[in-house]
Amino acid sequence: MTEVTNQRAGSRTAAANAAGKGVRRGQELPEVLKAYAGVWVFVEQEHGRVHPVSWELLSEGRKLADSLGTDLTAVVLGPADHASETTAAEAFHYGADTVRLATDPVLAQYRTEPYTSALCALIDAYTPEILLLGATVLGRDLAGAVATRLGTGLTADCTELAIDQGRALAATRPTFGGSLLCTIQTLSARPQMATVRPRVMKMAAPDRARSGPVIREAVDLSEQDVITKVLDFVRDDITAQAQLAYADIVVAGGLGLQHPDNIQLVIDLAQTLGGDYGCSRPLIQKGWMAADRQIGQTGKTIRPRLYIAAGISGAVQHRVGCEGADMILAINNDEAAPIFDFAHYGLVGNCLELLPALTRAFARQLQSDPRVAVPDAAHL
Repeated sequence: MTEVTNQRAGSRTAAANAAGKGVRRGQELPEVLKAYAGVWVFVEQEHGRVHPVSWELLSEGRKLADSLGTDLTAVVLGPADHASETTAAEAFHYGADTVRLATDPVLAQYRTEPYTSALCALIDAYTPEILLLGATVLGRDLAGAVATRLGTGLTADCTELAIDQGRALAATRPTFGGSLLCTIQTLSARPQMATVRPRVMKMAAPDRARSGPVIREAVDLSEQDVITKVLDFVRDDITAQAQLAYADIVVAGGLGLQHPDNIQLVIDLAQTLGGDYGCSRPLIQKGWMAADRQIGQTGKTIRPRLYIAAGISGAVQHRVGCEGADMILAINNDEAAPIFDFAHYGLVGNCLELLPALTRAFARQLQSDPRVAVPDAAHL
């Protein structure tokens, strides 16, 4: 077991980043920052459950680590229990070379202060060059606190991660309300940090035969030093909310629906296919659908087997939320609509006519062969 003290955790890295301040593209990092190496992924677990975004990030982190010729480390924080041990073991299945497991009673419930101190202490001790976290409620809170403590850069809600020719992390995200994509780099500080929303990155198939070393870290934490106290935990009842991110089939509508009553056409097709339904941002702004059904950068990111977009133009803000779908069928009466640039199949026409026609066609096919989960594109 390695013991990591957290006396003003992060101070070593913050000092190193201060030394690198002002470094610009093409200039060399100070020697103290050159020592930072390795890709880390924070594995988010709460009450014995791992958020799937952690496995998605390990899959993506594996690619980054291979590009850099370095190791991929999963960082697990939590109480000393069976769930933490299971999480550590499972991290190898998704590509981790090493797991650093820090357990302490203070880490039993997520609170910003102890989690920030524990993670910053580990970063100070082992100096990773890249740190990835999920853009969840917990991940966003922790990432901002850690980046501030360390004095490093953080790129939030990334849609693409890559390593450039200078071995720096190139993190791409939408900007200007989703109308543009920009690539951001942290040139003068380490670790380079990024958050990624659930379902943006593809989760690799787990390799159950894969294993590796679990390095146990003893972090110096005291409950007396933590201002925030957890009095009780009440699990959210989210069963009534849309679960678009994990639906295999999604049908969505945009302004082409013309009237809120026509949303029923989208719902009918989704129900026929056994899928879920959503919409683009303008319909949320008009109050036609609940906010949890928005697809796009400021809504949900989806990766269904089939995505049918009806009357949606396909602006960048929407594209980043749906382009991971295995098959995209776009319906729009404007043949120059941007959505046709990335859709696999397109129908140019009035969605108010085509949606009920598709519903009838799919219903007939599924009735004749109920084993067909997603109708073949040839039958469209």
